[in-house]
Amino acid sequence: MKKIAAVALLTLGAVLAGCSKQEPAAPAATPAPAAVTKIVVGLDDNFPPMGFRNEKNELVGFDIDMAKEAAKRLGVEVEFKPIDWSAKEAELSGKRVDALWNGLTITEERKQNIAFTAPYMENHQIIVVAANSAIKTKADLAGKVVGAQEGSSAVDAVKKEDAVFKSFKELKTFGDNVTALMDLTTGRLEAVVVDEVVGRYYVAKKPGDYAVLDDNFGTEEYGVGLRKDDTDLHGKIDKALADMKADGAAAKIAEQWFGKNIIK
Repeated sequence: MKKIAAVALLTLGAVLAGCSKQEPAAPAATPAPAAVTKIVVGLDDNFPPMGFRNEKNELVGFDIDMAKEAAKRLGVEVEFKPIDWSAKEAELSGKRVDALWNGLTITEERKQNIAFTAPYMENHQIIVVAANSAIKTKADLAGKVVGAQEGSSAVDAVKKEDAVFKSFKELKTFGDNVTALMDLTTGRLEAVVVDEVVGRYYVAKKPGDYAVLDDNFGTEEYGVGLRKDDTDLHGKIDKALADMKADGAAAKIAEQWFGKNIIK
């Protein structure tokens, strides 16, 4: 009986011990991402007519107006933050800005680190020379000093045409397109490769000073650049741009800055 009683007590203890074990707590639910209330847009503030400062030092431009309209539709505040454009990817990945919206060319290389919206504009890399220049084609750039903005798609476009690029005496880069065009005016450069939207803006202001060659360094598309993991904002901006194209708001902004609808 004692043995039976002892075994019974051991069995009962084991059952009770088993019953006393607590089930592991269910993992806490992942909190939903905080709703976006403000978008910080990184830009080069010396890139007219896309984004630049007017005589009152206010940020204005085509992309400024496009971003403002999109933000209004999303019901969020938009802040424009001038950055070093050559360090734009680091600014975006470091979360110092939320979007790159300033004539940003969509390239396969940039797609490695940046998520792009659908393209909203088509652009060319044009060649601007002095009005009295003997340069008429890309072949005439051999032995010449050519300028472009550092970190811009103009540099990438030129280097893609290896034979033409290697024929230059020098490809000189600048912090902004305005300075490059000033050096063209003073004769320190013999040509500038620049985004068409920028180049034609300046040529129209001083038609007697500049000429645009028929040759160019290719066609490209502009998109808004975002972090790859920022899928919610990406989807919202894509939809806002699509809606702006559909209802004519984007075309209206383009006509104000370019005199015609250049929206893709």
